[in-house]
Amino acid sequence: MACQSCATGKDGQPKGCKNNGTCGTDSCNKLTVFDWLANMSVPNGEKPFDWVEVRFKNGRKHYYHNSENLTLSIGDIVATQAQSGHDIGMVTLTGELVRVQIKRKKIDTKNDILKIYRKASQKDIDIWSEARDKEEPMKVKARQFAIDLKLSMKISDIEFQGDASKATFYYTAEERVDFRELIKLYAREFRIRIEMKQVGFRQEASRLGGIGSCGRELCCSTWLTDFRSVSTSAARYQQLSLNPQKLAGQCGKLKCCLNYELDSYLDALKAFPKSDVKLYTEKGTAVCQKTDIFKGHMWYAYEGEWMNWHLITTDQAREIIAINKKREKVASLEEYAADLVIEDKAEFENVVGQDSLTRFDSPKGNKKRRNNRNRNKKKPQHAKTEAKSNNNNNRPKPKQANKPQQKNKSQQGNPNAKPKPRRKPNRKKPQNNNNKPNETK
Repeated sequence: MACQSCATGKDGQPKGCKNNGTCGTDSCNKLTVFDWLANMSVPNGEKPFDWVEVRFKNGRKHYYHNSENLTLSIGDIVATQAQSGHDIGMVTLTGELVRVQIKRKKIDTKNDILKIYRKASQKDIDIWSEARDKEEPMKVKARQFAIDLKLSMKISDIEFQGDASKATFYYTAEERVDFRELIKLYAREFRIRIEMKQVGFRQEASRLGGIGSCGRELCCSTWLTDFRSVSTSAARYQQLSLNPQKLAGQCGKLKCCLNYELDSYLDALKAFPKSDVKLYTEKGTAVCQKTDIFKGHMWYAYEGEWMNWHLITTDQAREIIAINKKREKVASLEEYAADLVIEDKAEFENVVGQDSLTRFDSPKGNKKRRNNRNRNKKKPQHAKTEAKSNNNNNRPKPKQANKPQQKNKSQQGNPNAKPKPRRKPNRKKPQNNNNKPNETK
């Protein structure tokens, strides 16, 4: 999500603008908004909208009234109004698009008015940058204090106010935590005003970032800003296995990407009959066992014969349901399933734009396997004897060597003498006499 001028350099630092990911064009942040109304001029007689959008650390955004009529543009660092003192932020949006954002988020511009004091001076920026440098070592100490007090909470991040007068501690916890003693330790150690703010596990993952199971950066840390609730029904509609280890992300909750293709699946399922509708035939009642959304197929099994599945299309299923509504029955599902010709490896077909899993199989290896299978088939005994005799007759005779044959000593004197048979070795096992009792002479 970085621009070309912020390409990664030595030790992971941006080598372009030298601003550690917050460049002047604000193109390194996931909350960047493209102002598509910037080139449009305001109609004559109307004043430009005097509200601006300002972004702070951790993706926090607020809308401020430019009461001083400052000439602000995207990327300017400004001092804004806070509950006590002032805060430092960056302008991310100006003009008429801010009016659209305020209307969409239903912000009351009459009562909830926060002002922009001035453009940040160099002194304001120095104090702000020094406070930002203290956040990381301060977070390490804060976590250690929480562990020493045995509190079931985790300090995920710390944010200083622009004037370094207050620090906000973001934490996550599954239950309610009594951190009154912890705040006293923080105030005594850091000598600053403390504010504790609890965030969800998804917000924590978006701050920390990481790599997902897909091999890419987490959506919540790169571009996703609104965290919609994800339920297990989204996995059921997409026919995914309800395994919490596979469906959960790094935050411990269900993955946000389960909602991405859910609408497409719901639209495709409208063409399918409901899976709880039974099909009535003369052979028996059939119940739906499985559906294939990509191919438009459905598997049915008769009650009592759950091992035998019959494959039909959605059109055939709707046709049978229409016949059943007339209180009539079809003969059987076999006559419908016979129309479908399915290959042995139909499950691995290219149905979603991916290569077939069988494309790596070599045809030569398959031929060898088939030949080996044919050889291993049992043949009758008379066929085996005939085959052996044919092979012996057809087998070519070995050529005689030019060397004279060596004869045994017994054959040298008497040429008609028969060769002595070879003596077989004695293969009897030696007896183990260890277990026998000692014989007395």
